[in-house]
Amino acid sequence: PFQFPPPSFENKKARLPPEVNRILYVRNLPFKITSEELYDIFGKYGAVYQIRLGDRSRDTRGTAFVVYEDIYDAKAAVDHLSGFNVGGRYLIVLYYQPAKFQRRIDAEEKKKELEELRRQVKAKKAAIAASEQKGGTDV
Repeated sequence: PFQFPPPSFENKKARLPPEVNRILYVRNLPFKITSEELYDIFGKYGAVYQIRLGDRSRDTRGTAFVVYEDIYDAKAAVDHLSGFNVGGRYLIVLYYQPAKFQRRIDAEEKKKELEELRRQVKAKKAAIAASEQKGGTDV
């Protein structure tokens, strides 16, 4: 007699949304959390290939990248750990989207470029003002 496949088999064949990824970006982590603690939390949903914890001293603290070996395990982790309370903080678990991160980096670079141009304009205006006070007009 014909038997239906077990439910887990059906889940593996389901089409995933395009943003689903093996790489997760985790925010709002307690600053003192260790990689070992993250392996314990995220390892419950499948084999973790790698965890990269943000720098404690920089603006990346409280963030991590978690890379799963299997995309379905990553999906299970996002589904179950988004909003999970760790050390009094609620985790924000997202799929890593390289294009979004690149846009953020580009925006930060443009901001720095703009600040540098503003500084140059300010210096030029100060030089012109100083020159005019001396009575000269060439800059």
